[in-house]
Amino acid sequence: MTRFSFGLVLTIVVGFAVLGGRTFSAQDKYTLQVPNGLAFSEFRGYEDWQTIAVSQTEATSVLRVILGNPTMVKAFREGIPGNGKPFPDGAVMAKIVWKQKEITTAPFSASTPDTVPDTLQDVEFMVKDSKRFADGGGWGWGVFEYDAASHTFRPGTLADKPPQANDAKCGLACHTIVKTKDYVFTAYAQR
Repeated sequence: MTRFSFGLVLTIVVGFAVLGGRTFSAQDKYTLQVPNGLAFSEFRGYEDWQTIAVSQTEATSVLRVILGNPTMVKAFREGIPGNGKPFPDGAVMAKIVWKQKEITTAPFSASTPDTVPDTLQDVEFMVKDSKRFADGGGWGWGVFEYDAASHTFRPGTLADKPPQANDAKCGLACHTIVKTKDYVFTAYAQR
């Protein structure tokens, strides 16, 4: 092999190693799955879904935006669950949860600080599939906790707050109190 071609091959190999190292060092969140439950990949594109509502709880100091896939939004617009009908299979919600921070620089927050998202805390999902999740009220749940230091996600566990069981029924215990609303707390906010 000539000196030129050996140098070219060496440069290409080193280049692929560097690029490959960067590629493999970043986590692919879509490879994660809640044990015995939902996979993050089932919600690909959730970042672009329509907002259903926002929520804030004083006790937890977090901000949430609840998003819905087109099937979920259509069902809400048709009056579900207020009309007594259940959400259709294929309806999906995503809840993005951030720790909050106050800003005082905005002119409308002169007397009271405005609260805005800060660090991502977790992403929560809820999918309606009455056959797959018959033992969970027809819904499957999954929570993926975010670690800001490593920029990675992991499935929620019993050690988290709120605790998450290791299956797709992790949300059923909390959502049972809204069984008459097909296990959904969120209402579609007026536009």
